[in-house]
Amino acid sequence: MSAGSQGFPALVLNADFRPLSYYPLSLWSWQDAVKAVYLDRVSVLSEYETEVRSPSQIIRLPSVIALKEYIPSARRPAFTRFNVFLRDRFSCVYCGEEMPTHDLTFDHVIPRSRGGRTSWENVVTACGPCNLRKGNKLPREIKMFPRQEPRQPTSWELQENGRAFPPHSLHQSWRDYLYWDSELEG
Repeated sequence: MSAGSQGFPALVLNADFRPLSYYPLSLWSWQDAVKAVYLDRVSVLSEYETEVRSPSQIIRLPSVIALKEYIPSARRPAFTRFNVFLRDRFSCVYCGEEMPTHDLTFDHVIPRSRGGRTSWENVVTACGPCNLRKGNKLPREIKMFPRQEPRQPTSWELQENGRAFPPHSLHQSWRDYLYWDSELEG
């Protein structure tokens, strides 16, 4: 069988056999995984049944690989829209409703027009209706307070939050290397 246009991604584990990232799940294309195998940068822990062929070799595609050198996680995660959503668990900090990313917005707890900064300590995840309702007001003026105080998370906290959102489909060979907070479907 040919790998062709089908996915066959490889789950990438750090040298300690933990995923580099839970959310988004650390995956490499089969091409990058095969290249890393030949450069001796990873160990293959599990393989797909699918093979790729060169004129001189046949290789089964890796489904789980582990880096040979440990990569420490960043001590301070980057301040990005996605990381703010992940810190707040994809939920509006005002009403508590969990939503898909495209329905979420940023809110400056202290509006920028009133001296608020764009920082971990002042930006929160909000749904559109709550963001519109709060508008340019301070929380005490409209009596809308974040359910938790905004702060800079650690990389570990973001990883833990990411574990609460398992992907909809996982290859069977990955399950022994992933530890989710919720039950995985078969």
